[in-house]
Amino acid sequence: MGKKVKKASESLTIMTNIVLPNETNSLRNLFGGELLARMDRCASISASRHCERRVVTASVNHVSFNHPIPEGGIVVLESKVSRAFSTSMEIYVDVWLDDPINQTKTRTNEGIYTFVAVDEFNRPIPIPEMIPETEEEKLRYAAAFRRKELSLILSGRMKPLESVELRKLFQDPQEQK
Repeated sequence: MGKKVKKASESLTIMTNIVLPNETNSLRNLFGGELLARMDRCASISASRHCERRVVTASVNHVSFNHPIPEGGIVVLESKVSRAFSTSMEIYVDVWLDDPINQTKTRTNEGIYTFVAVDEFNRPIPIPEMIPETEEEKLRYAAAFRRKELSLILSGRMKPLESVELRKLFQDPQEQK
């Protein structure tokens, strides 16, 4: 596969579901684990759309449960690639509660997943680069690189002084001149 470049919008995936009674906890809100599974499926489709290959979840980098999602609620998950690296990609998932009666859509939760494209032997393979288009995509694109560096430092695969973006965050403004 030649190294091509794709837009973030090409990986957009939108999943809509209603919260059923058997998917809720004792407070009649969607189980966190159920939401995680839905987010993983949505992100997996975005990752596969981006690289046009089979993908596996490498990590769940961040999940926030900011607002409960009630039984009977309509949940809308939107995911797309926020940045592509050599064989891995970061997928950002936004979770919304859609209220068609009051015609409102409230952002409730979010998650950031990392996926790796694999060949038929489950070995990582190169993936296309990704170009952000909107301002939000550009912000997420830049932040993805900082998260990648932090992950490499925390896993011991990068020394803190080798970081490019994280050092900028902690550098004295006078030193940057």
